[in-house]
Amino acid sequence: MKQVGTDYNDPAQVEVYDSQMGTLRDIKKENEEIIKTLDLTNNQTLIEFGTGTGNFAIAAARHCKKVYAIDVSPRMLEFAQKKADRKRILNIEFHNAGFLTYDHSGAKADAVVSQLALHHLPDFWKLIALKRVFGLLKNGGKFFLKDTVYSFDENTYEAFFDNLIDMIRKAGGIQIANDLEIGIRDEYSTPGWIMEALLLRAGFTIDKKQYSEGFIAVYLCTKEVH
Repeated sequence: MKQVGTDYNDPAQVEVYDSQMGTLRDIKKENEEIIKTLDLTNNQTLIEFGTGTGNFAIAAARHCKKVYAIDVSPRMLEFAQKKADRKRILNIEFHNAGFLTYDHSGAKADAVVSQLALHHLPDFWKLIALKRVFGLLKNGGKFFLKDTVYSFDENTYEAFFDNLIDMIRKAGGIQIANDLEIGIRDEYSTPGWIMEALLLRAGFTIDKKQYSEGFIAVYLCTKEVH
């Protein structure tokens, strides 16, 4: 439950974060692509780890029966809950928990989604988290994972990080660039070859994988128990 990296304790900081993410990413388009990839239907349930300010959970809730939205930050959850209330979205349960502490009381889920959250755990605990995600899914259930995963040449890491921070500073401003520096220093982003091994060891089949910009990876996985 420990917050790693930037800790958004102030509700005003959370609101700024929500706004800044909108300038860096086309969140609506990203949400639509995930929902299409998972082929969500109105009789399915979904769990999201690292729901943040609730953008994906709210979008997904319009397409499935129930969403369980999980985050370790109480301030983020409060913001997400208010946003859902304003939009009159009633089929989301918000839980203050993490990958290692969430206790699911419902039936196994049809899908689990996590975006930019797993790198808050060191690699051993990533594996435990992934095994827990595997256990939350129905047989044949889907796991969509997007995270900061390094795929650049490690021999060029100094130049890569300098260029990345400069790019984010120009695109999103000084605060987001500072947050990125904290993430590089204090968080636990891992290379792609390790992440793939962790997913396989947890029991998943990797259906699709995509690496972009040297630091972002997307995996679509299936729980297949024979």
